[in-house]
Amino acid sequence: MHTDKYFPHLEDITRAKIRLKDVTHHTPLQKNLNLSEEFAANIFLKREDLQVVRSYKLRGAYNKMAQLSEEDRKKGVVCASAGNHAQGFAYSCRELDILGKIYMPATTPKQKITQVEMFGKDKVVVELSGDTYDDSYKLAMEDSQKTGMVFIHPFDDQEIIEGQATVGTEILEDTKGQIDYLFIPIGGGGLAAGVGAYFKQVSPSTKIIGVEPAGAPSMLKSIEAGKVLRLENIDKFVDGAAVQQVGDITFEVCKVVLDKVQLVPEGKICTKILELYNRNAIVIEPAGALSIAALDFFRDEIKGKNVVCIVSGSNNDITRTEEIKERSLLYEGLKHYFIVRFPQRAGALRTFVDVVLGPKDDITHFEYSKKTNREKGPAVIGIEVQKKEDFNGLVQRMEENGFIFEYLNDRPDLFQFLI
Repeated sequence: MHTDKYFPHLEDITRAKIRLKDVTHHTPLQKNLNLSEEFAANIFLKREDLQVVRSYKLRGAYNKMAQLSEEDRKKGVVCASAGNHAQGFAYSCRELDILGKIYMPATTPKQKITQVEMFGKDKVVVELSGDTYDDSYKLAMEDSQKTGMVFIHPFDDQEIIEGQATVGTEILEDTKGQIDYLFIPIGGGGLAAGVGAYFKQVSPSTKIIGVEPAGAPSMLKSIEAGKVLRLENIDKFVDGAAVQQVGDITFEVCKVVLDKVQLVPEGKICTKILELYNRNAIVIEPAGALSIAALDFFRDEIKGKNVVCIVSGSNNDITRTEEIKERSLLYEGLKHYFIVRFPQRAGALRTFVDVVLGPKDDITHFEYSKKTNREKGPAVIGIEVQKKEDFNGLVQRMEENGFIFEYLNDRPDLFQFLI
């Protein structure tokens, strides 16, 4: 079908599947009743969050490392990762009895480092250095050139992509009918390239939608430009899928196999994480929620159809829960921040609470400094409303009662500085 040298072939994906059969879980494909009802479609979740290392990354890392020559195994392996690739790499080192070194940014949460060390045991050494993934990547590459250790790329490698493609083989084995839509999260593009290529060969009528965070649209921008672009500034919140640059190989495959790339705002992803936890007791990381969060943009198209969303991982750091809630509320229009100038007279704050706030509005943030030499003292106030529509009444009552204010939600620069 494709003569392109990068395109994953069915026989290579099949060999990868055989290689992985005793190492990875064949993860469940579960129909989700809540989502199916909400979208009037058959929505199935491919639960890679239930994989051995709680993400699909083990498939690619193991497939690559299992094919190393005896000589390369003796030299050892090296990688750079702040997350799921490191865990898949560590687990593979232990399974294959290969010594490995993992470069991680110094900012990596302790929980992730502990996980990596637990999976790798005495087979891996973790080096914490630099502030970003790019710093770690540079150091790992230098180490590889100096020592001859084989660098195991998180996504831009033929054998990594073939390993990730085995997610697609399991999906098709577990479905009885035709799959109309398949939603795949995109970070560097390894999963989308592998699963996309498999589907294009075995189920060509399935529409394949790649999903990226709106703050890191590196695949979409590259496809639009017709070449791999490096984005200078990205929102790193969706850490499992926020990359500045996709792979050369993954780009070549994705531009052929993806029918569309959909961007999803980070706040919407947060809302979906909370919904999945509250309604289904599913705990997933931001990148894991990407594919499900994209469904809203296809509501009309997918009605009555068979839809699969790949839930890519569940390595969520519990310390981020407050940030996830905050981003969700801001996105949903339920939390609003203002700088309000209070008249410096007795009872001004009481008037604000009694008259301006609605019966169900809640002050969640308040900073006020009284300056005696000024007539009006500013306060930074965060207000949570019950319904999006309550915002208009709140603003109207502030204006009617003579409170001068500046709305901060539209000013992220100021907002992040003050809050």
